[in-house]
Amino acid sequence: MSSISTRRRQRLPTLFEVLNRRTLTPVDLFAFYVFMRDQHRSVDYLDFWLDVAQHMSLCRHYVRQLRRSVLVATPDLEKGSSKHSSQVLEAFKLQQHSEITNGPEQESKRVSMILRSESSASGSKVMAKRNSALMSDERLKRNSQIENVKEQDDDDEPTMDSPLAQVNSSTVTRAHIRESAYRIMVTYLVAGAECELVLPLPIIRGITTAIEVDGRDDPEVFDEAKDYVFQAMEREAFPAFLSNKALGNLVPAGGLLRLIIGLFSLFAAFWVAFILIFLDWKPKSTRLWLIFPFSIGIYGCLSYQYDLDPMIVFAGYSELNFMKFMHIDEPYVKSLLIRRAIWVMSLVVVLVIGLCVLFGLVPGKRL
Repeated sequence: MSSISTRRRQRLPTLFEVLNRRTLTPVDLFAFYVFMRDQHRSVDYLDFWLDVAQHMSLCRHYVRQLRRSVLVATPDLEKGSSKHSSQVLEAFKLQQHSEITNGPEQESKRVSMILRSESSASGSKVMAKRNSALMSDERLKRNSQIENVKEQDDDDEPTMDSPLAQVNSSTVTRAHIRESAYRIMVTYLVAGAECELVLPLPIIRGITTAIEVDGRDDPEVFDEAKDYVFQAMEREAFPAFLSNKALGNLVPAGGLLRLIIGLFSLFAAFWVAFILIFLDWKPKSTRLWLIFPFSIGIYGCLSYQYDLDPMIVFAGYSELNFMKFMHIDEPYVKSLLIRRAIWVMSLVVVLVIGLCVLFGLVPGKRL
């Protein structure tokens, strides 16, 4: 990601930018993953999106390998010595034309077109039937793998490394792509799966039919489900993520801790203040010590109210997990948090001064 483009962005990032790793902490993909896992409780949808994106990367790498192998194997295409190579290279020509006319948003369709061309030219329909017959055995094997995929460490550090990423990027084969597609289907779309997603039934049926019956494994198979999951995250989870990370720097547990400390400090401050008043404690300058419990109490309560700890913001950090912090690197978010921290500190100062003056000037009366 270009640091220049990040500095020029004078706005909050979009979900597309976060998912494509074009943002910095505290609104990067890692922070979004932790938020989806610990607070929104819907990390399976993000896992699905990331696995489909990894599947797309595998397909893209395979297409590049296929193009190089075809060019090396058929140096003289005018002789028409290979029908298979001619069909695939024709798809490459269409891909190059599509890149010029449509742009990068059509990449999934371009890669899928090449994979389908390569499959039809090499007789992949026969292999699709064979894979469909072996699907029941493969499901049993992959169901035992799903548990290992979703296990996480005891230190609450999330792992976004998909099992698809374990494939050696230098030796991607069509079998890897086919296995990747099956794994996504079994992990997220099969009824009763551990990470089963709540998606419209037509979308699920379309994907399972395309993979099991038609023998397809191109990334376009998952486009509709991927778009549905993206829109769901954009509509529900992402606004809450921005509110939590771009407008504040505390997690719920951290805010609750500050609320408890703040309320206890305020109770102690009021208790001591009334004791000094009704005992008519001399000298009255002793009441100035009330500034400390009042400051702690109001600071804690306002930190909970705004989900923001000003002192931590001024130090340049944001809370990732409870008592685990990350540096604030996104320029616009940092400036936004600093402005809000100044506002909260101003409220703290005004309220503390008001309470200290009020209880300092009240005449004492011994009961």
